[in-house]
Amino acid sequence: MEEKHFLPYNAKGAEVGRLLFYDPILSGNRNISCGTCHHHDLGTGDGLSLGIGEGGTGLGPERVSGTGRHAVERRIPRNAPPLWNLGAKELRVFFHDGRLSKSNIFGNDFNSPADKALPDNIPNIMAAQALFPMTAEAEMAGDLEDNEIARAARRRPQEAWALLAKRVRSIPEYAAMLRAANLEIEDASEIEIHHIASALGDFINSEWRSHDSPYDRHLRGEAQLAEQELRGLDLFFGEANCSSCHRGRLLTDQKFHALALPPIGPGRTRAFDAMVRDRGRLNETNRIEDAYRFRTPMLRNVALTAPYGHNGAYRTLEGIIRHHLDPAEALANWTPERALLPDIPWLASVDFIGQKDAREMARLAKAIDIESKNLTDSEIADLVAFLQTLTGGDSTKGRLGRPETVPSGLKVD
Repeated sequence: MEEKHFLPYNAKGAEVGRLLFYDPILSGNRNISCGTCHHHDLGTGDGLSLGIGEGGTGLGPERVSGTGRHAVERRIPRNAPPLWNLGAKELRVFFHDGRLSKSNIFGNDFNSPADKALPDNIPNIMAAQALFPMTAEAEMAGDLEDNEIARAARRRPQEAWALLAKRVRSIPEYAAMLRAANLEIEDASEIEIHHIASALGDFINSEWRSHDSPYDRHLRGEAQLAEQELRGLDLFFGEANCSSCHRGRLLTDQKFHALALPPIGPGRTRAFDAMVRDRGRLNETNRIEDAYRFRTPMLRNVALTAPYGHNGAYRTLEGIIRHHLDPAEALANWTPERALLPDIPWLASVDFIGQKDAREMARLAKAIDIESKNLTDSEIADLVAFLQTLTGGDSTKGRLGRPETVPSGLKVD
């Protein structure tokens, strides 16, 4: 990876995007921001297997579920994905199930959950992805009884986006910064959600570019990896066959594979699902062959982004590697302490209910796409050592960093 492999960005847009990213103003109840679940201090994630979204308080593993009528009603169904290198030009698919991709199927350059209702003038896929957590009830929108954003999102997402844009442009500092970043805006009343999405995209693109790891320096001939790290590299691209899916500059094929990760949490179900489960890519394509398949993640800074898997089923790199070696056996023998889920007593009955469904477990075990491998404990340690060489240097701190305050005056996590 080099700078030339990234999309260009608007520096003034990135500055306002940084503030918006950490400002709870974009949530229905003004109590959670993008940065709550994608924090500088937590590897651009939240450090949890499944996040505690709208209604929770605190940060990372210390986040708690809230109290009273504002207590969370369910966990976020999937692990918060890291944000490293999302500005790469070659990225074409976003989210664990690929529900956002580059496509002109709706005449607006994207195939997304909003279909034709996606706002006009969205410049790139990063800006598009920033829109959807704002209208997700459990993530940022909140409960229908609590605020107008949640109610509008239930009717039509564009109604909620319009209300959020009105909130932002009513704050003079944001209006001035967005006008400076978008010279075509003559009056604050012209600020729309696509300007906000573009600013968030500019920030994400410019903030988390990681190509200064020991691995990158090794590829450029600037430094040599240690002996154990080299053994791990050889295994990764050789006998262990990790690179069959984790390949190229981004260490991902951007495709979808079934790994039989153990079911935890509520799962991302469809409206007519009668049980707790997550069928991955099938939810988007309705193709039975896509059942239980999830997008191959990128691996830059993977040592900073635990827990691992689409639902954070493993706390450690060793754990997720061992799962890949024999997914069926790992599925059968998985135990809850391998995940990191803050205790929420009223959700405990759902957290691991999927493992009690013998038929669903059998379907998971049958859908495995990868072949089992036999590696020694020493070889697994070598792979871990190599994966740790993917951790960047100064880039891990971000370019602009987390702001101390935001123009709304709301609390910054």
